[in-house]
Amino acid sequence: MRAVIQRVSSASVTVNGGAPRPIGPGLAILLGVKDGEDTTIIPKLAAKCANLRIFEDDAGKLNRSAAELGLSALVVSNFTLYGDTSRGNRPSFIRAAKGEAANAAYETFLKELSAQGLRQVAHGEFGADMQLTLTNDGPVTIVIDTDDWAKK
Repeated sequence: MRAVIQRVSSASVTVNGGAPRPIGPGLAILLGVKDGEDTTIIPKLAAKCANLRIFEDDAGKLNRSAAELGLSALVVSNFTLYGDTSRGNRPSFIRAAKGEAANAAYETFLKELSAQGLRQVAHGEFGADMQLTLTNDGPVTIVIDTDDWAKK
């Protein structure tokens, strides 16, 4: 799985032209699921996202997490995180998980993230037309690829 985590002062997603689903300070997470993904990694990824120490403490050091501070998260599924641009100018998405498997992994991630002590976990809808608005705070952006964990 791949997650792009941004520290935000605010974020919202609009799904299929509906009402915005906003959060205040916290995390905006774009989540991509790879074809054939080992979904047993999802609880670890959710815990890692919620507990990343990317918020400042009283000394100005990045030493506090969204979970510790009781902040929120906004999660949006994003198959394009597995876009392969190694050949030509048109990305290939063959490595991205398809429909049912990807949605099941996304829903499991939402459930696991909700169990991490965050104030709120707002989210988009898998496969929907979504517009994401956010104010990146810092900016602070972290990319996690769970395949990297297996290499160590």
